[in-house]
Amino acid sequence: MLPVNPGGHAAYQNFVATNLRKYYPNPDSFSRTTWDIIERFWNLDLSYTDELLRSKYSVFGPKPRTPSCMQRSYLLSIDFKIHSLTDWAAQLKINPLYAILSGFEFGDTPGVGTFYDFLSRLWDSDSPNLSSHLRPAKEKKIKSPVRKGAKAEPLEKVSVDQLLDQLESTSFILEDQPYASLFKIYHREFLSQSIAKGLIDPSDLSIAGDGTPVVTSARERKHPACNCSEKGITDCSCDRFFSQPDCDIGWDSSRDRFYFGYDLYMLVAANSESDLPVFPLLNPASKHDSLGFLETWFRMRSFLPDLHVSKWLLDSAHDAMPYYIYCRKNHIRPFIDLNVKRGIKVKYKNDFTIGEDGVPVCKAGRKMRHDGSELSKGRLKFRCPLASRKYGCSCTHPCSDSKYGRTVHLVMKDNPRLINFPPRDTKEWKKEFNARTSAERSNKREKIDFQLESGRHRSTKMWYCRLYHIMMLQHLDAWDLPFESPLRKLIWKVA
Repeated sequence: MLPVNPGGHAAYQNFVATNLRKYYPNPDSFSRTTWDIIERFWNLDLSYTDELLRSKYSVFGPKPRTPSCMQRSYLLSIDFKIHSLTDWAAQLKINPLYAILSGFEFGDTPGVGTFYDFLSRLWDSDSPNLSSHLRPAKEKKIKSPVRKGAKAEPLEKVSVDQLLDQLESTSFILEDQPYASLFKIYHREFLSQSIAKGLIDPSDLSIAGDGTPVVTSARERKHPACNCSEKGITDCSCDRFFSQPDCDIGWDSSRDRFYFGYDLYMLVAANSESDLPVFPLLNPASKHDSLGFLETWFRMRSFLPDLHVSKWLLDSAHDAMPYYIYCRKNHIRPFIDLNVKRGIKVKYKNDFTIGEDGVPVCKAGRKMRHDGSELSKGRLKFRCPLASRKYGCSCTHPCSDSKYGRTVHLVMKDNPRLINFPPRDTKEWKKEFNARTSAERSNKREKIDFQLESGRHRSTKMWYCRLYHIMMLQHLDAWDLPFESPLRKLIWKVA
């Protein structure tokens, strides 16, 4: 039979109120933290999940569990820090609160297999991984950087420029992605709700991006897929079977060590009130952030076309000229930290040097002074720091006969990497760039507060399910709910 939720969200609310009154007649049974969770889930409407997944259930056989109840229960397991579905299924059988908030009658709760079947219906692919388990035996290994805290060099043969051209000409279709159903539920029931509540401004969005390691196991697990060992060949070059084919070995620069797993690249609404996530992508651990951002950005742009992104806030790993050229072409203001290893000081108009903050330095070695900007012409004006209109230039070796002193116009098209609006040495630029840490705070919420890495899964399907539901909880926590909710009043009235 098709899973039907008669009465929808209102029926769920009545069910929770009735059963809480039955099993917990005294509101003092719960701590304030537990009350907050109860009220958030009591107000959470997951009717779209029932609508979306209805076609994925057979019309024959016994009546299945309601999809919204299964999803709500999975969200609760993450919120209550119970990482194993086996442990959660056991908790549902002994803890009435968990069963009631999920929407199940206490004593009639789903088993472990039912949860795995539900999560499989959220994954739109017959394979639990994105790539084949069979891969070549010997692959190029990533090298640890010489300098402590530095990023490792990318393994990819493609450059930023080449990948950018490739992705610009690629059309991404959501229905072709295995995480399409997960994304639709997240978009419809959480991201759109945060936009409607005014937490995210879709007309003027600042995007902060950052990659973070996700450790999935202590080591890489593989074994030969051939029978060469039976023939006495101990060092064959045949393909190996990898248990986690979408993962590889990467370098964690924050801990200065190698790890096995994914590189999670998360795009965050930097100008939102609660560092809300917008779109994620799980890449192999060896993926460099400069390439991971592009892979994530072009998918987000295709799947969320209504979001108007006006600013990029990125760290020095993204300091590549193609980024600035793309931003200039698409009317995006880049706030990207400079990578000093790629060279900064350049000659400009033969006798001036542009410093690391994008400000010209005169022949005498003095940093020039701002003197306005012409955004319509795409240029900035600087003048001699020792010149004044009243007394002229006090430099012993003036580089101009003008009383006003030497002036220099920096044109953005000459070097969009160094010449920015606003300039890098201004308070406005620094204030905008400081919001980039929202990506790091969002990653901290996912990895520390919601314990993303505690899933211990072996398939990309399960990691995406866990990741998207953690993002849902991030949005849910950001929604302001009244302390004196109808549910609290109902319980107190009964008490």
